[in-house]
Amino acid sequence: MNWRQVCQDRSLADLPYKIELDKHGKIVMSPAHKWHSRLQGRILRLLMQQLSQGDSLPECAVETSEGTKVPDVAWISDERWKSLNPDDASCVVAPEICVEILSPTNTAEEMLGALGRPGKRELYFQAGANEFWLCDESGAMSIFGRDGQMQKSVLCPNFPDKV
Repeated sequence: MNWRQVCQDRSLADLPYKIELDKHGKIVMSPAHKWHSRLQGRILRLLMQQLSQGDSLPECAVETSEGTKVPDVAWISDERWKSLNPDDASCVVAPEICVEILSPTNTAEEMLGALGRPGKRELYFQAGANEFWLCDESGAMSIFGRDGQMQKSVLCPNFPDKV
């Protein structure tokens, strides 16, 4: 199964889960809790307020070497947006900022990698992201660049340490 097929499958349209595809095209689902949605909304709102030369996106599908992954929040510049094919159902080049929120089904190991397997952070960087942000369950933000953890975002330096 590919991402376009997932998007066109009406039986999947109203599931209360975040859906991703693994590298074999199998559907992976994660249930979302209301506090997860609240943090997602706060991050989206702050990105919209601080970065006007692009779009803040919830649940944006990104093609990676390990299948289609869906960051909880993403920010994409107007320039990058224009470079994408409007007919594609997912981003073949990742948005500049990909944000994941930790939860019981979004573990730190899944996000940062473990046991020789790449985490979503590395997958988003391989797909073209400039920054990976990780929000813990208390709202504390960790910002990563390709070279590791950073004190502040280069793209959005006024983003708070906690949402």
